[in-house]
Amino acid sequence: MATETPLRPAGSAPLDDPGTGRPVPAPSGGPGTRLRRLIGVDEALLSWVPEERTRYTWYGALVLNTALLGALSMSLALGTFRSDLPLAAVLGAAAVWFWVVLAMDSWLVSSTHGTAVKKWSLTLRLFLSVLLGLFIAEPILFQIFDKEIRQEISVGNAQKVADYRGMLVACNPADGASTADRPGCGRHQLKVAGSPAELAAQIESNETRMTTLQAQVTRINEALDGKMATEQRECGPDRWIRRGGGWDVTITCERARKDSSSYRTTSKIDTYEKQLAGMRDKAQTLEAKRNRASDAYQPLLQKTIDDKTRERAAGLDSQGILTRAHALHTVAGSDGFALFITVVLHLLLVSLDALPVLAKFMSGATMYDRVLGARFDASRRLHTEELQVEQACVRMEHDVRRHRVEQDTAERKRRTEHAHQRAQAERAARERTELEERMERIMRARRV
Repeated sequence: MATETPLRPAGSAPLDDPGTGRPVPAPSGGPGTRLRRLIGVDEALLSWVPEERTRYTWYGALVLNTALLGALSMSLALGTFRSDLPLAAVLGAAAVWFWVVLAMDSWLVSSTHGTAVKKWSLTLRLFLSVLLGLFIAEPILFQIFDKEIRQEISVGNAQKVADYRGMLVACNPADGASTADRPGCGRHQLKVAGSPAELAAQIESNETRMTTLQAQVTRINEALDGKMATEQRECGPDRWIRRGGGWDVTITCERARKDSSSYRTTSKIDTYEKQLAGMRDKAQTLEAKRNRASDAYQPLLQKTIDDKTRERAAGLDSQGILTRAHALHTVAGSDGFALFITVVLHLLLVSLDALPVLAKFMSGATMYDRVLGARFDASRRLHTEELQVEQACVRMEHDVRRHRVEQDTAERKRRTEHAHQRAQAERAARERTELEERMERIMRARRV
């Protein structure tokens, strides 16, 4: 009989066998559940493929480890590059960066669940993970090569200071001569007061001005001597004339006197002579300074060079990220083994940081992905069917509304037609009544 046929083959597992029964209830809480929740795993859906629980638990651990590594990298970076920050600020920034890395990796991993994810999409996610890994790996590399980096920065800064001092010494000779025409000396010339060359230039400039002013004074004095000679000639006793009972000078003499007096005022000969005397005094003072400058200038120049060298040494960076990056590049380029270790550590740290997405890229689609993909397909079909049902309902509702409108329109037409017919009948009745009254009046008029 068909009723006596067993529903399960002999020797098969019972329905309540935890190894074959589906779905297998998920454990309530626990660290494994929290780790899987980090990467967006649906526990209800995972109950249908419980064999994947271990895989996704370790998957969530990878994401958590990457975030912890990012927090460690941020704390090392801030502790190295910003040593003035308090510990609370460093820990706060590390916590924020931990959350950022955790959120980004969680999104990158959770967005790969399902069979609809394509290889090119995974490649883009892997590229983002590599960028994030490079950012996380650099501070850790700086700490690994900290001793070598500090030594390289110290040697490099000392060389820079020595080169700078050498240029200052070369571009500022002890005699104070100008070196502006030398290559590279335009930015290394120092302004030290009292240099012999500067005093010599001032003496030469003063002598040039004295020569020019002396020539001008000589011309004015020659012209003034000519006018004074004319005045003496015109005003001599032999040129006097009698006027008012006595002897007086002529009008020509008065004109000569006025001309010489006016020329002395307008030519500013007195001012020029005072300026010339001041220039002579200045020339003596500058000459005395030049005689003493050879002994006093060199200590001043040496002190200025020392001050500039100290300023240069204090201005060199030894903790900046770019400085340390250049030092790490120099260390790696100076030795083949150091370059090998640097490349290996870079690849290792980047691989660790990109491991969540890299593991998904290498492992491909899992059974959970297939189940999730099937749910996506079912949800998409259900959504499509729901839209179709909604569209059909809306269409039928529109048909009902259209039918109602058509009925209302027909009823309104009928009432309008009835009202029109009734109005026509009433108007015809009124016309008949009026016609009968007119006929009656005419008949009465004829009878009378």
